[in-house]
Amino acid sequence: MSKMSCSFKSCKTGSLNESECRIEVKTVLPKKTIDGSKLSINWRTDGEAKFHKDCWNGVLKLSRSRTKKKDGPNMSQQEKILVKEAKKSFEQFDSLQHLCSEAKRVAQMITSSKHCVAFTGAGISTSAGIGDYRGKSGKWTEMDQNLLDVDSIFETDEPETKKRKTQTEGSVNPEAGETEEGNEDDGVPYESLRPTYTHEALYKLIQDGYLQYIISQNGDGLHGLSGVAQDTISELHGNVFIEKCESCGKRYERDFYVMDDISSQYYEELEDFGKTDIRKPKHAVKCERCGLCHRTGRKCDKKGCRGFLIDSIINFCDILEDEITERATNHASQCDLMLCLGTTLKVTPASDLVELGKHPLRLVICNRQETYMDSVCTKKGKDGQQLGSRVFGDCDIFFREVMKHILDPDNVKRWEGGRESRMKKYDKKRS
Repeated sequence: MSKMSCSFKSCKTGSLNESECRIEVKTVLPKKTIDGSKLSINWRTDGEAKFHKDCWNGVLKLSRSRTKKKDGPNMSQQEKILVKEAKKSFEQFDSLQHLCSEAKRVAQMITSSKHCVAFTGAGISTSAGIGDYRGKSGKWTEMDQNLLDVDSIFETDEPETKKRKTQTEGSVNPEAGETEEGNEDDGVPYESLRPTYTHEALYKLIQDGYLQYIISQNGDGLHGLSGVAQDTISELHGNVFIEKCESCGKRYERDFYVMDDISSQYYEELEDFGKTDIRKPKHAVKCERCGLCHRTGRKCDKKGCRGFLIDSIINFCDILEDEITERATNHASQCDLMLCLGTTLKVTPASDLVELGKHPLRLVICNRQETYMDSVCTKKGKDGQQLGSRVFGDCDIFFREVMKHILDPDNVKRWEGGRESRMKKYDKKRS
């Protein structure tokens, strides 16, 4: 396990490794250089920090303190605001020991289940190269942090010459060094994304009869690429590789990204600025609900139809597809074990489905952040045994341990060893 340092300057041990329980956060630092010696946390230049769980609790206690101590650590009002911002999206990681022990229990729950369903979110795709939404570096998190005027928070009445002092050791300058990789938003290259370990594990569980259905909030198409058939999954928010005819409803599963982003950008710029330099495509039509364009520019090839094809993505204000939602509801209602993976369960009405299972609810939740259903995972049944499982951490690491207890050693070795050849098949499908 790689070693790192705890970012809390008052930490008594200093060292921190990936097998320990830890907290990871990210805040917004000012553009100008600030004196790091006056801070209680060793913030990285990108605003990230890592802590022992006890140290993070100490940081939170300091941030709430209204009085200064004569002896012991103190925190400036400015840094308290940085901590408050970091707290909104902090991520937790359980110890490797806890993760492994829970993986063994969850494997037994999966193999004894009669109707196991997986409910997946953006967190299972992060290791494939696509960002999540509400993590410490998530899309919505960064949008919220951009609204914070942190530079004005660190303004002082010092003379301009002092403000421009040379950066010294112990100072924090977010502009120093190279730009954080992946920080630019050039759009996700969906065709180049490949299924993660978790995607493949779920498909393997379907093949072996342990998993009956997948309900997904993701539109990246990675479940389908891994082999999951359309009749065993409800992609509630659509799929960027699937388009359908707005006239006859025929669906087309493509090996290319079907969205027409230019048309949507045309309507976005008109909405935001009242004008645009983009020439309106002939096929473009503004959606009355989301304000974007769903038409892809292609037409249906069904004889006698020739209707316009539209993407299947559900944007804000769009309505979920009835047939897809009904299938999801049906399987969620039959469910006796729900695996919630890589999701904060904050998006409704999708997240409401995890509560429809047979009672008492048996939930397994694996992600990096708290959810409103966490307490359900640790409830005990009439026999005194815990009904579900709650694991904070990465889905891929967790499922590597789960699969060790579902498949025999030779089968695990053979299946994991076949990932390279499966990647070649994925490449052909997306070529």
